[in-house]
Amino acid sequence: MINRTIQKPLSDSFADSSTVTLLYGPRQAGKTTLLREIIGGYDQAKIEYFSGDDLFVQETFGRHELEALSRVVSGKDIVIVDEAQRIENIGLSAKLLVDMLLTKVVLSGSSSFELSNRVSEPLTGRTKTFHLHPLSWAEVSDSYRTTRPENALEDMLRFGMYPRVRTLPNDAEKESYITEYLNNYLSKDILIFDDIRKPKKVIDLLTLLAPQVGNEVSVAELSRHLSLSQQTVERYLDILEKMFVIVNLRGFSRNLRKEISKTSKYYFTDVGLRNAVIRNFNPLRLRNDAGALFENWFILERMKRLGNAGIPTRFYFWRTYDQQEIDLIEERSGTLTGYECKYASGKGIKPPRDWSATYPDARFIPVVGADAFALLEGEAVVDSR
Repeated sequence: MINRTIQKPLSDSFADSSTVTLLYGPRQAGKTTLLREIIGGYDQAKIEYFSGDDLFVQETFGRHELEALSRVVSGKDIVIVDEAQRIENIGLSAKLLVDMLLTKVVLSGSSSFELSNRVSEPLTGRTKTFHLHPLSWAEVSDSYRTTRPENALEDMLRFGMYPRVRTLPNDAEKESYITEYLNNYLSKDILIFDDIRKPKKVIDLLTLLAPQVGNEVSVAELSRHLSLSQQTVERYLDILEKMFVIVNLRGFSRNLRKEISKTSKYYFTDVGLRNAVIRNFNPLRLRNDAGALFENWFILERMKRLGNAGIPTRFYFWRTYDQQEIDLIEERSGTLTGYECKYASGKGIKPPRDWSATYPDARFIPVVGADAFALLEGEAVVDSR
């Protein structure tokens, strides 16, 4: 078992039967394993576990009838529904369980779009939400203690951070698993969205995004390549975000007219998945995208680290029309921190002139290769001032 950072706060939420615990995260991130680990310490006779993929569960919970629910959860203190986004009216059923049967309810889902839509109205103000990402550096660092930092970084940049990847013995099996994940889990999950009439176009969209990691993305250009309307492309991008496949970084702007703020960059939630999309798991010495992979990996690691620690943070990139730029901007507690990522060489990295002049109190930190690990460990990540 890998100790997940959110395990204790998630476990603590089980003690509050007046709220519904929501656990979001992509398929195969370890939600089911984590939930089963937590409930292992309880009286199993008092717990009922359901899967939203089960048709009987979909029918029973979808009806939100107290009598039907009573029959299946009678005498249970905790009810867990995995992949709850597949169940119509799950929010209403959860409310009945909490209010009428005094049962603690835990809902997990791999689509925040579907699940949040189903629970938002009936459970307004009654939820406690957690996000389980693919593994973070903090969660796997112990397994690399006897590995050279450069080799550890290369392994993560090639095959990503999904838990199953960490258990596979060789590169071929890791590559096979991630490719299967793309072709099986992801493709099937896309089909649950009623307004996606061409699921292959969504995969094609990912294929177009993969080489553009670290660059600003033009929706108009994507629209032309896919022969879809800009509105449709924007909807697909939003769905991929809600499915925890990609994350959107917007431009930061506060004081300068020449700062760019209305464009977006897209990063993959896992670089292994990104490599599967372009079918390239080659060693980094044979690739020309190592810098983009490193930037993607570090930005997501910062998001995981601060998110797992419960530290509210806004993330941006920064660029001006005259091409001054910083890869990642973090804004929290009134403080700005900029990170410039370089996979291979970081000699002489200095903050852009306009950044220093406009935001003199902001921090600027070069991130070079395996030196990134130091920024992802210990208290320094919480307050790097």
